[in-house]
Amino acid sequence: MSCDFSQSEIEAYLDEALPASEMASIERALRADLSLLQEVKRVNGRRDAGLHTIGEIWRRQRASCATREQWGSYLLGVLAAEHVAYLDFHLDQIGCAFCRANLEDLKQQQLELPDATKTRRSRYFQSSAGYLRHDPDSSV
Repeated sequence: MSCDFSQSEIEAYLDEALPASEMASIERALRADLSLLQEVKRVNGRRDAGLHTIGEIWRRQRASCATREQWGSYLLGVLAAEHVAYLDFHLDQIGCAFCRANLEDLKQQQLELPDATKTRRSRYFQSSAGYLRHDPDSSV
């Protein structure tokens, strides 16, 4: 079996930045292909020596990833169509595990029970009520 994975795929594998299905595919190939195992060792050794590619730096810094605030806006449906199209592409085509995790976490927060939100707000208000000043001279 020959090495069918690109260097950028191997680097993404080492960063655990691939979709689960691709990670599993590389894991299976590593067990069966000694040349692929040697290539992974070579790439990892190059990284340990401080030699980095632009693509590797891009992935590590997550330069193409949206912020958590942008994902929140995505869920609220307030982003421009072009931005939504890019985020859909980023999730569906790139398969970014970091962004998918952020989005899933935000979705879970949206599903939080309204009663729990009210309780939390009430506790917050009660804990900060002593800090509010009442000025008898103010008209408010």
